[in-house]
Amino acid sequence: MTPAKRAFDIGFALLLILLLAPVILVVALLIALIDGRPVLYLSERMRTPDTPFCLWKFRTMRVVENDAGVSSGYKQHRVTALGRRLRAYRLDELPQLLNVLRGDMSFVGPRPPLRCYVEACPDLYAKVLEKRPGVTGLATLVYHRTEEKLLSACTSHETGETTYVTRCIPRKARLDLIWSRHQSLCYDLRLICQTVIRVFYRRRARRLERG
Repeated sequence: MTPAKRAFDIGFALLLILLLAPVILVVALLIALIDGRPVLYLSERMRTPDTPFCLWKFRTMRVVENDAGVSSGYKQHRVTALGRRLRAYRLDELPQLLNVLRGDMSFVGPRPPLRCYVEACPDLYAKVLEKRPGVTGLATLVYHRTEEKLLSACTSHETGETTYVTRCIPRKARLDLIWSRHQSLCYDLRLICQTVIRVFYRRRARRLERG
């Protein structure tokens, strides 16, 4: 990571924390009051192929023991009503501002993978994780809706894992490597703006579809 990219991450994260502190507090209180504790969902992710870190998100699903893998269709019944709203605006990811400040993540980069996927695809992630993981990125923007459709059709843990490893990871990795080859601060700013626009455009489109 270049000094300029790191300086941008720190400055922008501090600015957003100051501006969004009331939102973060309200979301935390709503989860505690409506869905109960824990308020946060903590997940081990990989910063490099050998270096894990703890990813922080607001909890959007009911807690079960021995949960593992990506959120496939068979897990959707566990998403709370409040959790769906938080996910729609990506408010569940606000605690990742602290991950950015700590240096675990950047604002733009490949999404941080679970250890099991790094171990399943070591050669691929050796290239992808040369760059610091991000809150958003080219793969997130281009492939997220396709990934959602593929995983929503999976009715078991096994089919979800097979679909994710064989159909999602390779395609997202190609997009992450395209970003990596062309990465610049201007490119990152463009992807951040596109992410914000995409979130609100999708919500508006869904409202129109509902009539």
